[in-house]
Amino acid sequence: MDSNYTAISKSSFVDLQIHDDIQNPLPQRKTHIKLLPLDDVERFTDPKIGNGQNFEEDDGDDDDDFDIDDCPLVSKTKTSKGSGVHGAVFNLTTSIIGAGIMALPATMKVLGLVLGFVLIILMGILSEISVELLVRFSVLCKASSYGDVVRYALGKPSKVLSEICIIVNNAGVLVVYLIIIGDVMSGSLHHVGVLDQWLGNGFWDHRKVVILVVVVVFLAPLCALDKIDSLSLTSAASVALAVVFVVVCFVVAFVKLVEGKIEAPRMTPDFGSKRAILDLLVVIPIMTNAYVCHFNVQPIYNELEGRTPQKMNRVGRITTVLCVVVYASTAVSGYLLFGKDTESDVLTNFDKDLGIRFSSALNYIVRIGYVLHLVLVFPVVHFSLRQTVDTLVFEGSAPLSESRKRSLALTAVLLALIFFGSTMIPNIWTAFKFTGATTAVSLGFIFPSLIALRLGQRGECLSIREKFLSWLMLILAIIVSIVGVIGNIYSLESSSE
Repeated sequence: MDSNYTAISKSSFVDLQIHDDIQNPLPQRKTHIKLLPLDDVERFTDPKIGNGQNFEEDDGDDDDDFDIDDCPLVSKTKTSKGSGVHGAVFNLTTSIIGAGIMALPATMKVLGLVLGFVLIILMGILSEISVELLVRFSVLCKASSYGDVVRYALGKPSKVLSEICIIVNNAGVLVVYLIIIGDVMSGSLHHVGVLDQWLGNGFWDHRKVVILVVVVVFLAPLCALDKIDSLSLTSAASVALAVVFVVVCFVVAFVKLVEGKIEAPRMTPDFGSKRAILDLLVVIPIMTNAYVCHFNVQPIYNELEGRTPQKMNRVGRITTVLCVVVYASTAVSGYLLFGKDTESDVLTNFDKDLGIRFSSALNYIVRIGYVLHLVLVFPVVHFSLRQTVDTLVFEGSAPLSESRKRSLALTAVLLALIFFGSTMIPNIWTAFKFTGATTAVSLGFIFPSLIALRLGQRGECLSIREKFLSWLMLILAIIVSIVGVIGNIYSLESSSE
Protein backbone atom coordinates (compact mmCIF):
# COMPACT_ATOMS: atom_id res chain seq x y z
CA MET A 1 0.00 0.00 0.00
CA ASP A 2 1.32 3.45 -0.89
CA SER A 3 2.14 5.71 2.06
CA ASN A 4 3.57 9.16 2.64
CA TYR A 5 5.56 7.86 5.63
CA THR A 6 9.21 6.83 5.44
CA ALA A 7 11.10 4.51 7.76
CA ILE A 8 13.32 5.95 10.45
CA SER A 9 16.89 4.78 10.27
CA LYS A 10 18.18 2.72 13.14
CA SER A 11 20.88 5.24 14.03
CA SER A 12 18.53 8.21 14.26
CA PHE A 13 16.69 9.60 17.22
CA VAL A 14 13.78 11.95 17.88
CA ASP A 15 13.55 14.80 20.41
CA LEU A 16 10.20 15.06 22.15
CA GLN A 17 9.18 18.10 24.17
CA ILE A 18 6.99 17.39 27.15
CA HIS A 19 5.11 20.16 28.93
CA ASP A 20 3.63 19.88 32.38
CA ASP A 21 -0.06 20.26 32.96
CA ILE A 22 -1.23 23.88 33.07
CA GLN A 23 -2.44 23.34 36.61
CA ASN A 24 0.97 22.16 37.75
CA PRO A 25 2.35 24.89 40.02
CA LEU A 26 5.93 24.10 39.06
CA PRO A 27 7.51 26.19 36.27
CA GLN A 28 7.28 24.92 32.72
CA ARG A 29 10.48 23.37 31.45
CA LYS A 30 11.37 21.58 28.24
CA THR A 31 12.36 17.98 28.67
CA HIS A 32 14.34 16.39 25.88
CA ILE A 33 13.97 12.65 25.49
CA LYS A 34 16.22 10.52 23.36
CA LEU A 35 14.55 7.46 21.86
CA LEU A 36 16.71 4.39 21.65
CA PRO A 37 17.56 2.88 18.24
CA LEU A 38 14.80 0.67 16.96
CA ASP A 39 16.82 -2.51 17.23
CA ASP A 40 17.61 -1.99 20.93
CA VAL A 41 14.68 -3.92 22.37
CA GLU A 42 14.73 -3.90 26.17
CA ARG A 43 12.43 -5.33 28.71
CA PHE A 44 9.54 -2.96 29.34
CA THR A 45 7.83 -2.96 32.70
CA ASP A 46 4.85 -1.13 34.03
CA PRO A 47 4.49 -0.57 37.77
CA LYS A 48 0.84 -1.63 37.71
CA ILE A 49 1.56 -4.85 35.82
CA GLY A 50 4.55 -6.06 37.79
CA ASN A 51 8.28 -6.36 37.48
CA GLY A 52 9.96 -8.54 34.93
CA GLN A 53 7.06 -8.80 32.45
CA ASN A 54 7.98 -8.26 28.80
CA PHE A 55 5.66 -5.84 27.02
CA GLU A 56 5.73 -7.78 23.76
CA GLU A 57 4.58 -10.93 25.54
CA ASP A 58 1.51 -9.33 27.13
CA ASP A 59 -1.54 -11.45 26.36
CA GLY A 60 -3.87 -8.45 26.38
CA ASP A 61 -5.84 -9.43 29.49
CA ASP A 62 -4.90 -6.19 31.27
CA ASP A 63 -5.73 -3.83 28.41
CA ASP A 64 -8.46 -2.13 30.40
CA ASP A 65 -6.06 -1.31 33.21
CA PHE A 66 -3.23 -0.19 30.99
CA ASP A 67 -2.46 3.55 31.19
CA ILE A 68 0.10 4.98 28.79
CA ASP A 69 0.85 7.81 31.27
CA ASP A 70 2.30 5.24 33.65
CA CYS A 71 4.78 3.92 31.10
CA PRO A 72 8.38 5.07 31.25
CA LEU A 73 9.32 6.90 28.05
CA VAL A 74 13.03 6.37 28.39
CA SER A 75 15.00 3.30 29.27
CA LYS A 76 18.13 3.99 31.29
CA THR A 77 21.25 2.94 29.49
CA LYS A 78 24.24 1.52 31.21
CA THR A 79 26.10 4.83 30.76
CA SER A 80 23.51 6.84 32.72
CA LYS A 81 24.33 5.56 36.17
CA GLY A 82 24.22 8.13 38.94
CA SER A 83 26.27 8.37 42.06
CA GLY A 84 26.15 5.72 44.77
CA VAL A 85 25.56 6.29 48.47
CA HIS A 86 29.24 6.93 49.12
CA GLY A 87 29.49 9.52 46.34
CA ALA A 88 26.34 11.26 47.60
CA VAL A 89 27.70 11.26 51.17
CA PHE A 90 30.95 12.82 49.98
CA ASN A 91 29.12 15.53 48.02
CA LEU A 92 26.72 16.34 50.87
CA THR A 93 29.52 16.31 53.44
CA THR A 94 31.55 18.63 51.24
CA SER A 95 28.55 20.98 51.07
CA ILE A 96 28.58 21.15 54.87
CA ILE A 97 32.24 21.01 55.90
CA GLY A 98 33.75 24.14 54.46
CA ALA A 99 34.88 27.39 55.93
CA GLY A 100 32.39 27.13 58.79
CA ILE A 101 34.65 24.68 60.57
CA MET A 102 37.31 27.38 60.92
CA ALA A 103 35.00 29.57 63.03
CA LEU A 104 33.92 26.81 65.43
CA PRO A 105 36.91 27.04 67.83
CA ALA A 106 36.14 30.75 68.21
CA THR A 107 32.52 29.91 69.03
CA MET A 108 33.81 27.56 71.74
CA LYS A 109 35.79 30.47 73.18
CA VAL A 110 32.51 32.38 73.55
CA LEU A 111 30.14 29.57 74.54
CA GLY A 112 32.45 27.45 76.66
CA LEU A 113 33.16 23.76 76.08
CA VAL A 114 29.95 22.32 77.55
CA LEU A 115 27.37 24.54 75.85
CA GLY A 116 29.38 24.64 72.62
CA PHE A 117 29.59 20.84 72.43
CA VAL A 118 25.86 20.44 73.14
CA LEU A 119 24.93 23.00 70.48
CA ILE A 120 27.09 21.30 67.83
CA ILE A 121 25.17 18.05 68.38
CA LEU A 122 21.76 19.76 68.63
CA MET A 123 22.28 21.79 65.43
CA GLY A 124 23.35 18.63 63.60
CA ILE A 125 20.23 16.73 64.68
CA LEU A 126 17.86 19.56 63.75
CA SER A 127 19.60 20.01 60.42
CA GLU A 128 19.21 16.31 59.61
CA ILE A 129 15.50 16.45 60.49
CA SER A 130 15.01 19.43 58.19
CA VAL A 131 16.85 17.64 55.36
CA GLU A 132 14.59 14.59 55.71
CA LEU A 133 11.48 16.79 55.61
CA LEU A 134 12.83 18.53 52.54
CA VAL A 135 13.55 15.22 50.77
CA ARG A 136 10.11 13.86 51.60
CA PHE A 137 8.21 16.81 50.17
CA SER A 138 10.58 17.25 47.23
CA VAL A 139 9.69 13.72 46.13
CA LEU A 140 6.00 14.41 46.72
CA CYS A 141 6.14 17.57 44.57
CA LYS A 142 8.50 16.01 42.02
CA ALA A 143 10.69 19.06 42.54
CA SER A 144 14.11 19.21 40.94
CA SER A 145 15.42 22.11 43.02
CA TYR A 146 15.03 23.79 46.40
CA GLY A 147 13.07 26.62 44.79
CA ASP A 148 10.62 24.21 43.14
CA VAL A 149 9.47 22.65 46.39
CA VAL A 150 9.20 26.09 48.03
CA ARG A 151 7.00 27.26 45.14
CA TYR A 152 4.80 24.19 45.35
CA ALA A 153 4.20 24.70 49.05
CA LEU A 154 4.37 28.48 49.54
CA GLY A 155 3.94 30.13 46.14
CA LYS A 156 6.13 31.92 43.62
CA PRO A 157 7.10 34.95 45.80
CA SER A 158 8.50 32.56 48.42
CA LYS A 159 10.35 30.66 45.70
CA VAL A 160 12.04 33.86 44.54
CA LEU A 161 12.91 34.73 48.14
CA SER A 162 14.42 31.28 48.74
CA GLU A 163 16.50 31.58 45.59
CA ILE A 164 17.78 34.98 46.68
CA CYS A 165 18.71 33.44 50.04
CA ILE A 166 20.63 30.65 48.27
CA ILE A 167 22.48 33.17 46.11
CA VAL A 168 23.42 35.41 49.05
CA ASN A 169 24.35 32.48 51.29
CA ASN A 170 26.42 30.59 48.75
CA ALA A 171 28.13 33.68 47.39
CA GLY A 172 28.99 34.69 50.95
CA VAL A 173 30.39 31.23 51.71
CA LEU A 174 32.53 31.26 48.56
CA VAL A 175 33.82 34.73 49.42
CA VAL A 176 34.80 33.36 52.83
CA TYR A 177 36.70 30.50 51.16
CA LEU A 178 38.78 32.98 49.18
CA ILE A 179 39.37 35.13 52.28
CA ILE A 180 40.74 32.11 54.14
CA ILE A 181 42.93 31.12 51.20
CA GLY A 182 44.29 34.69 51.10
CA ASP A 183 44.87 34.73 54.88
CA VAL A 184 46.75 31.45 54.83
CA MET A 185 48.87 31.97 51.74
CA SER A 186 49.67 35.70 51.88
CA GLY A 187 49.13 36.41 55.59
CA SER A 188 47.07 39.00 57.44
CA LEU A 189 47.70 41.96 59.71
CA HIS A 190 48.86 39.90 62.71
CA HIS A 191 49.84 36.62 61.05
CA VAL A 192 52.50 35.46 58.59
CA GLY A 193 51.47 33.73 55.36
CA VAL A 194 52.89 30.53 53.92
CA LEU A 195 54.40 32.33 50.93
CA ASP A 196 56.08 34.84 53.25
CA GLN A 197 57.66 32.01 55.19
CA TRP A 198 58.79 30.17 52.07
CA LEU A 199 59.83 32.94 49.67
CA GLY A 200 59.87 36.16 51.67
CA ASN A 201 58.10 39.37 50.70
CA GLY A 202 57.43 40.12 47.04
CA PHE A 203 54.71 40.50 44.43
CA TRP A 204 54.03 36.76 44.68
CA ASP A 205 52.56 37.06 48.18
CA HIS A 206 50.26 40.00 47.40
CA ARG A 207 46.80 38.98 48.59
CA LYS A 208 44.84 39.87 45.44
CA VAL A 209 47.40 38.24 43.17
CA VAL A 210 47.33 35.00 45.17
CA ILE A 211 43.53 34.80 45.17
CA LEU A 212 43.33 35.63 41.45
CA VAL A 213 45.80 32.88 40.56
CA VAL A 214 43.88 30.35 42.67
CA VAL A 215 40.58 31.34 41.02
CA VAL A 216 41.87 31.20 37.45
CA VAL A 217 44.21 28.20 37.63
CA PHE A 218 42.49 25.88 40.13
CA LEU A 219 38.85 26.88 40.67
CA ALA A 220 37.68 27.83 37.19
CA PRO A 221 38.30 24.39 35.58
CA LEU A 222 36.44 22.58 38.38
CA CYS A 223 33.56 25.08 38.40
CA ALA A 224 33.10 24.62 34.64
CA LEU A 225 31.88 21.01 35.13
CA ASP A 226 28.19 20.45 34.34
CA LYS A 227 27.20 17.72 36.81
CA ILE A 228 27.65 17.62 40.56
CA ASP A 229 28.26 13.85 40.27
CA SER A 230 31.48 14.74 38.38
CA LEU A 231 32.77 16.20 41.64
CA SER A 232 32.41 12.98 43.68
CA LEU A 233 36.13 12.19 43.59
CA THR A 234 37.18 15.74 44.45
CA SER A 235 34.59 15.73 47.25
CA ALA A 236 36.07 12.51 48.63
CA ALA A 237 39.54 14.09 48.54
CA SER A 238 38.25 17.21 50.28
CA VAL A 239 36.68 15.15 53.07
CA ALA A 240 39.97 13.26 53.49
CA LEU A 241 41.86 16.57 53.78
CA ALA A 242 39.37 17.83 56.36
CA VAL A 243 39.87 14.64 58.36
CA VAL A 244 43.66 15.17 58.20
CA PHE A 245 43.18 18.66 59.61
CA VAL A 246 40.98 17.37 62.43
CA VAL A 247 43.35 14.50 63.30
CA VAL A 248 46.38 16.79 63.46
CA CYS A 249 44.55 19.31 65.68
CA PHE A 250 43.28 16.56 67.94
CA VAL A 251 46.66 14.82 68.28
CA VAL A 252 48.51 18.07 69.00
CA ALA A 253 45.91 19.09 71.60
CA PHE A 254 46.06 15.64 73.22
CA VAL A 255 49.87 15.68 73.41
CA LYS A 256 49.92 19.15 74.95
CA LEU A 257 47.16 18.17 77.37
CA VAL A 258 49.13 15.12 78.55
CA GLU A 259 52.25 17.27 78.94
CA GLY A 260 50.29 19.83 80.97
CA LYS A 261 50.90 22.67 78.49
CA ILE A 262 47.25 23.63 78.03
CA GLU A 263 45.50 26.22 80.19
CA ALA A 264 42.18 25.29 81.79
CA PRO A 265 39.43 26.13 79.25
CA ARG A 266 36.23 27.96 80.10
CA MET A 267 33.36 25.50 80.44
CA THR A 268 30.40 27.95 80.41
CA PRO A 269 29.61 31.23 78.65
CA ASP A 270 30.95 34.53 79.98
CA PHE A 271 28.29 37.04 81.01
CA GLY A 272 30.71 39.40 82.72
CA SER A 273 30.75 42.20 80.15
CA LYS A 274 28.65 43.83 77.46
CA ARG A 275 31.12 42.70 74.81
CA ALA A 276 30.86 39.09 75.95
CA ILE A 277 27.06 39.19 75.78
CA LEU A 278 27.17 40.68 72.26
CA ASP A 279 29.53 37.92 71.15
CA LEU A 280 27.12 35.37 72.60
CA LEU A 281 24.23 36.81 70.59
CA VAL A 282 26.02 36.51 67.25
CA VAL A 283 27.83 33.22 67.80
CA ILE A 284 24.81 30.89 67.60
CA PRO A 285 23.87 32.01 64.05
CA ILE A 286 27.50 31.36 63.08
CA MET A 287 27.13 27.79 64.35
CA THR A 288 23.83 27.48 62.46
CA ASN A 289 25.66 28.43 59.27
CA ALA A 290 28.00 25.47 59.67
CA TYR A 291 25.31 22.88 58.84
CA VAL A 292 23.54 24.48 55.88
CA CYS A 293 23.60 22.12 52.88
CA HIS A 294 19.93 22.13 51.91
CA PHE A 295 20.45 23.91 48.60
CA ASN A 296 22.41 20.86 47.35
CA VAL A 297 19.99 18.18 48.59
CA GLN A 298 17.87 18.10 45.41
CA PRO A 299 20.79 18.02 42.92
CA ILE A 300 22.45 15.22 44.90
CA TYR A 301 19.17 13.30 45.18
CA ASN A 302 18.47 13.73 41.45
CA GLU A 303 21.79 12.08 40.57
CA LEU A 304 21.56 9.30 43.18
CA GLU A 305 21.52 5.87 41.58
CA GLY A 306 18.28 4.01 42.34
CA ARG A 307 17.08 7.01 44.29
CA THR A 308 14.42 6.68 46.97
CA PRO A 309 13.62 8.92 49.96
CA GLN A 310 14.86 6.18 52.29
CA LYS A 311 18.19 5.99 50.48
CA MET A 312 18.63 9.75 50.60
CA ASN A 313 17.74 9.79 54.30
CA ARG A 314 20.47 7.22 54.84
CA VAL A 315 22.89 9.54 53.03
CA GLY A 316 21.80 12.42 55.25
CA ARG A 317 22.21 10.49 58.50
CA ILE A 318 25.68 9.20 57.62
CA THR A 319 26.67 12.73 56.63
CA THR A 320 25.31 14.22 59.87
CA VAL A 321 27.21 11.75 62.07
CA LEU A 322 30.42 12.39 60.16
CA CYS A 323 30.02 16.17 60.35
CA VAL A 324 29.16 16.19 64.07
CA VAL A 325 32.31 14.17 64.83
CA VAL A 326 34.49 16.42 62.65
CA TYR A 327 32.98 19.64 64.00
CA ALA A 328 33.12 18.65 67.67
CA SER A 329 36.72 17.41 67.37
CA THR A 330 37.85 20.57 65.58
CA ALA A 331 36.04 22.98 67.89
CA VAL A 332 37.28 21.38 71.10
CA SER A 333 40.87 20.71 69.99
CA GLY A 334 41.24 24.14 68.34
CA TYR A 335 40.04 25.94 71.45
CA LEU A 336 42.22 23.82 73.73
CA LEU A 337 45.27 24.60 71.59
CA PHE A 338 44.93 28.38 71.48
CA GLY A 339 42.56 29.25 74.34
CA LYS A 340 41.74 32.95 74.64
CA ASP A 341 43.99 33.71 71.64
CA THR A 342 41.80 31.67 69.27
CA GLU A 343 41.12 33.70 66.12
CA SER A 344 37.85 33.83 64.18
CA ASP A 345 39.73 31.92 61.47
CA VAL A 346 41.65 29.33 63.50
CA LEU A 347 43.91 28.53 60.55
CA THR A 348 45.70 31.82 61.07
CA ASN A 349 46.76 30.60 64.53
CA PHE A 350 48.94 27.93 62.91
CA ASP A 351 51.76 30.35 62.03
CA LYS A 352 53.52 29.99 65.38
CA ASP A 353 55.29 27.29 67.36
CA LEU A 354 52.79 24.73 68.69
CA GLY A 355 55.10 23.70 71.53
CA ILE A 356 55.68 20.13 70.36
CA ARG A 357 58.13 18.31 68.08
CA PHE A 358 57.78 18.82 64.32
CA SER A 359 55.71 21.91 64.99
CA SER A 360 56.74 23.67 61.77
CA ALA A 361 55.93 20.66 59.57
CA LEU A 362 52.55 20.19 61.26
CA ASN A 363 51.72 23.86 60.73
CA TYR A 364 52.37 23.54 57.01
CA ILE A 365 50.36 20.30 56.77
CA VAL A 366 47.36 21.89 58.48
CA ARG A 367 47.36 25.12 56.50
CA ILE A 368 48.23 23.78 53.04
CA GLY A 369 45.93 20.78 53.49
CA TYR A 370 42.97 22.93 54.37
CA VAL A 371 43.59 25.35 51.53
CA LEU A 372 43.44 22.33 49.19
CA HIS A 373 40.26 21.23 50.96
CA LEU A 374 38.62 24.61 50.28
CA VAL A 375 39.72 24.50 46.65
CA LEU A 376 37.92 21.15 46.27
CA VAL A 377 34.84 22.27 48.24
CA PHE A 378 34.43 25.50 46.26
CA PRO A 379 33.00 23.89 43.06
CA VAL A 380 30.32 21.96 44.97
CA VAL A 381 28.88 25.12 46.54
CA HIS A 382 29.36 27.02 43.28
CA PHE A 383 27.30 24.38 41.42
CA SER A 384 24.10 25.17 43.34
CA LEU A 385 24.84 28.91 43.17
CA ARG A 386 25.10 28.77 39.37
CA GLN A 387 21.97 26.63 39.05
CA THR A 388 19.96 29.02 41.24
CA VAL A 389 21.11 32.14 39.40
CA ASP A 390 20.24 30.48 36.10
CA THR A 391 16.77 29.51 37.34
CA LEU A 392 16.10 33.01 38.65
CA VAL A 393 17.47 34.98 35.69
CA PHE A 394 16.71 32.63 32.79
CA GLU A 395 13.40 31.15 33.96
CA GLY A 396 11.72 29.09 31.25
CA SER A 397 14.91 28.48 29.29
CA ALA A 398 16.33 25.09 28.46
CA PRO A 399 18.22 23.36 31.31
CA LEU A 400 21.65 24.78 31.97
CA SER A 401 23.27 21.43 31.19
CA GLU A 402 22.06 21.80 27.59
CA SER A 403 23.56 25.26 27.09
CA ARG A 404 27.32 25.07 27.45
CA LYS A 405 27.88 28.69 26.48
CA ARG A 406 25.41 30.00 29.07
CA SER A 407 26.95 27.75 31.72
CA LEU A 408 30.49 28.99 31.04
CA ALA A 409 29.35 32.62 30.90
CA LEU A 410 27.55 32.33 34.25
CA THR A 411 30.57 30.63 35.78
CA ALA A 412 32.90 33.41 34.62
CA VAL A 413 30.62 36.20 35.89
CA LEU A 414 30.06 34.56 39.28
CA LEU A 415 33.77 33.87 39.82
CA ALA A 416 34.58 37.49 38.98
CA LEU A 417 31.99 38.82 41.46
CA ILE A 418 33.14 36.42 44.20
CA PHE A 419 36.74 37.48 43.64
CA PHE A 420 35.88 41.17 44.05
CA GLY A 421 33.80 40.37 47.13
CA SER A 422 36.76 38.61 48.76
CA THR A 423 38.85 41.78 48.39
CA MET A 424 36.23 43.95 50.14
CA ILE A 425 35.08 41.94 53.21
CA PRO A 426 37.60 42.19 56.08
CA ASN A 427 37.28 38.75 57.76
CA ILE A 428 35.20 35.59 57.89
CA TRP A 429 33.55 36.50 61.20
CA THR A 430 31.90 39.53 59.56
CA ALA A 431 30.55 37.40 56.71
CA PHE A 432 29.39 34.47 58.82
CA LYS A 433 27.55 36.44 61.49
CA PHE A 434 25.31 38.13 58.91
CA THR A 435 24.63 35.17 56.60
CA GLY A 436 24.18 32.91 59.62
CA ALA A 437 21.48 35.14 61.13
CA THR A 438 19.58 35.62 57.86
CA THR A 439 20.02 33.40 54.81
CA ALA A 440 21.54 30.33 56.48
CA VAL A 441 18.88 30.01 59.18
CA SER A 442 16.17 30.58 56.55
CA LEU A 443 17.45 27.88 54.16
CA GLY A 444 18.29 25.37 56.87
CA PHE A 445 15.29 25.67 59.16
CA ILE A 446 12.63 28.30 58.35
CA PHE A 447 11.75 27.23 54.80
CA PRO A 448 11.83 23.44 55.46
CA SER A 449 9.58 23.77 58.52
CA LEU A 450 7.16 26.08 56.67
CA ILE A 451 7.05 23.63 53.74
CA ALA A 452 6.19 20.75 56.07
CA LEU A 453 3.50 22.70 57.94
CA ARG A 454 1.92 24.10 54.79
CA LEU A 455 1.74 20.75 53.01
CA GLY A 456 0.40 19.23 56.22
CA GLN A 457 -2.50 21.71 56.01
CA ARG A 458 -3.15 20.56 52.43
CA GLY A 459 -3.78 17.02 53.59
CA GLU A 460 -0.32 15.45 53.44
CA CYS A 461 0.11 13.19 56.42
CA LEU A 462 2.29 14.64 59.17
CA SER A 463 2.69 12.75 62.42
CA ILE A 464 2.36 14.54 65.74
CA ARG A 465 6.12 14.24 66.19
CA GLU A 466 6.78 15.81 62.77
CA LYS A 467 4.41 18.68 63.48
CA PHE A 468 6.05 19.30 66.85
CA LEU A 469 9.55 19.26 65.36
CA SER A 470 8.50 21.55 62.51
CA TRP A 471 7.03 24.11 64.92
CA LEU A 472 10.06 23.79 67.21
CA MET A 473 12.50 24.41 64.35
CA LEU A 474 10.46 27.33 63.06
CA ILE A 475 10.22 29.06 66.45
CA LEU A 476 13.88 28.48 67.33
CA ALA A 477 15.01 29.67 63.89
CA ILE A 478 13.01 32.89 64.13
CA ILE A 479 14.39 33.59 67.62
CA VAL A 480 17.96 32.90 66.49
CA SER A 481 17.52 35.13 63.44
CA ILE A 482 16.05 38.06 65.36
CA VAL A 483 18.58 37.82 68.20
CA GLY A 484 21.44 37.43 65.72
CA VAL A 485 20.46 40.48 63.66
CA ILE A 486 20.04 42.62 66.79
CA GLY A 487 23.37 41.41 68.13
CA ASN A 488 25.09 42.20 64.83
CA ILE A 489 23.68 45.73 64.80
CA TYR A 490 24.80 46.41 68.36
CA SER A 491 28.18 44.87 67.60
CA LEU A 492 28.68 47.22 64.66
CA GLU A 493 27.64 50.21 66.73
CA SER A 494 30.07 49.24 69.50
CA SER A 495 32.90 48.83 66.98
CA SER A 496 32.22 52.25 65.44
CA GLU A 497 32.30 53.86 68.87
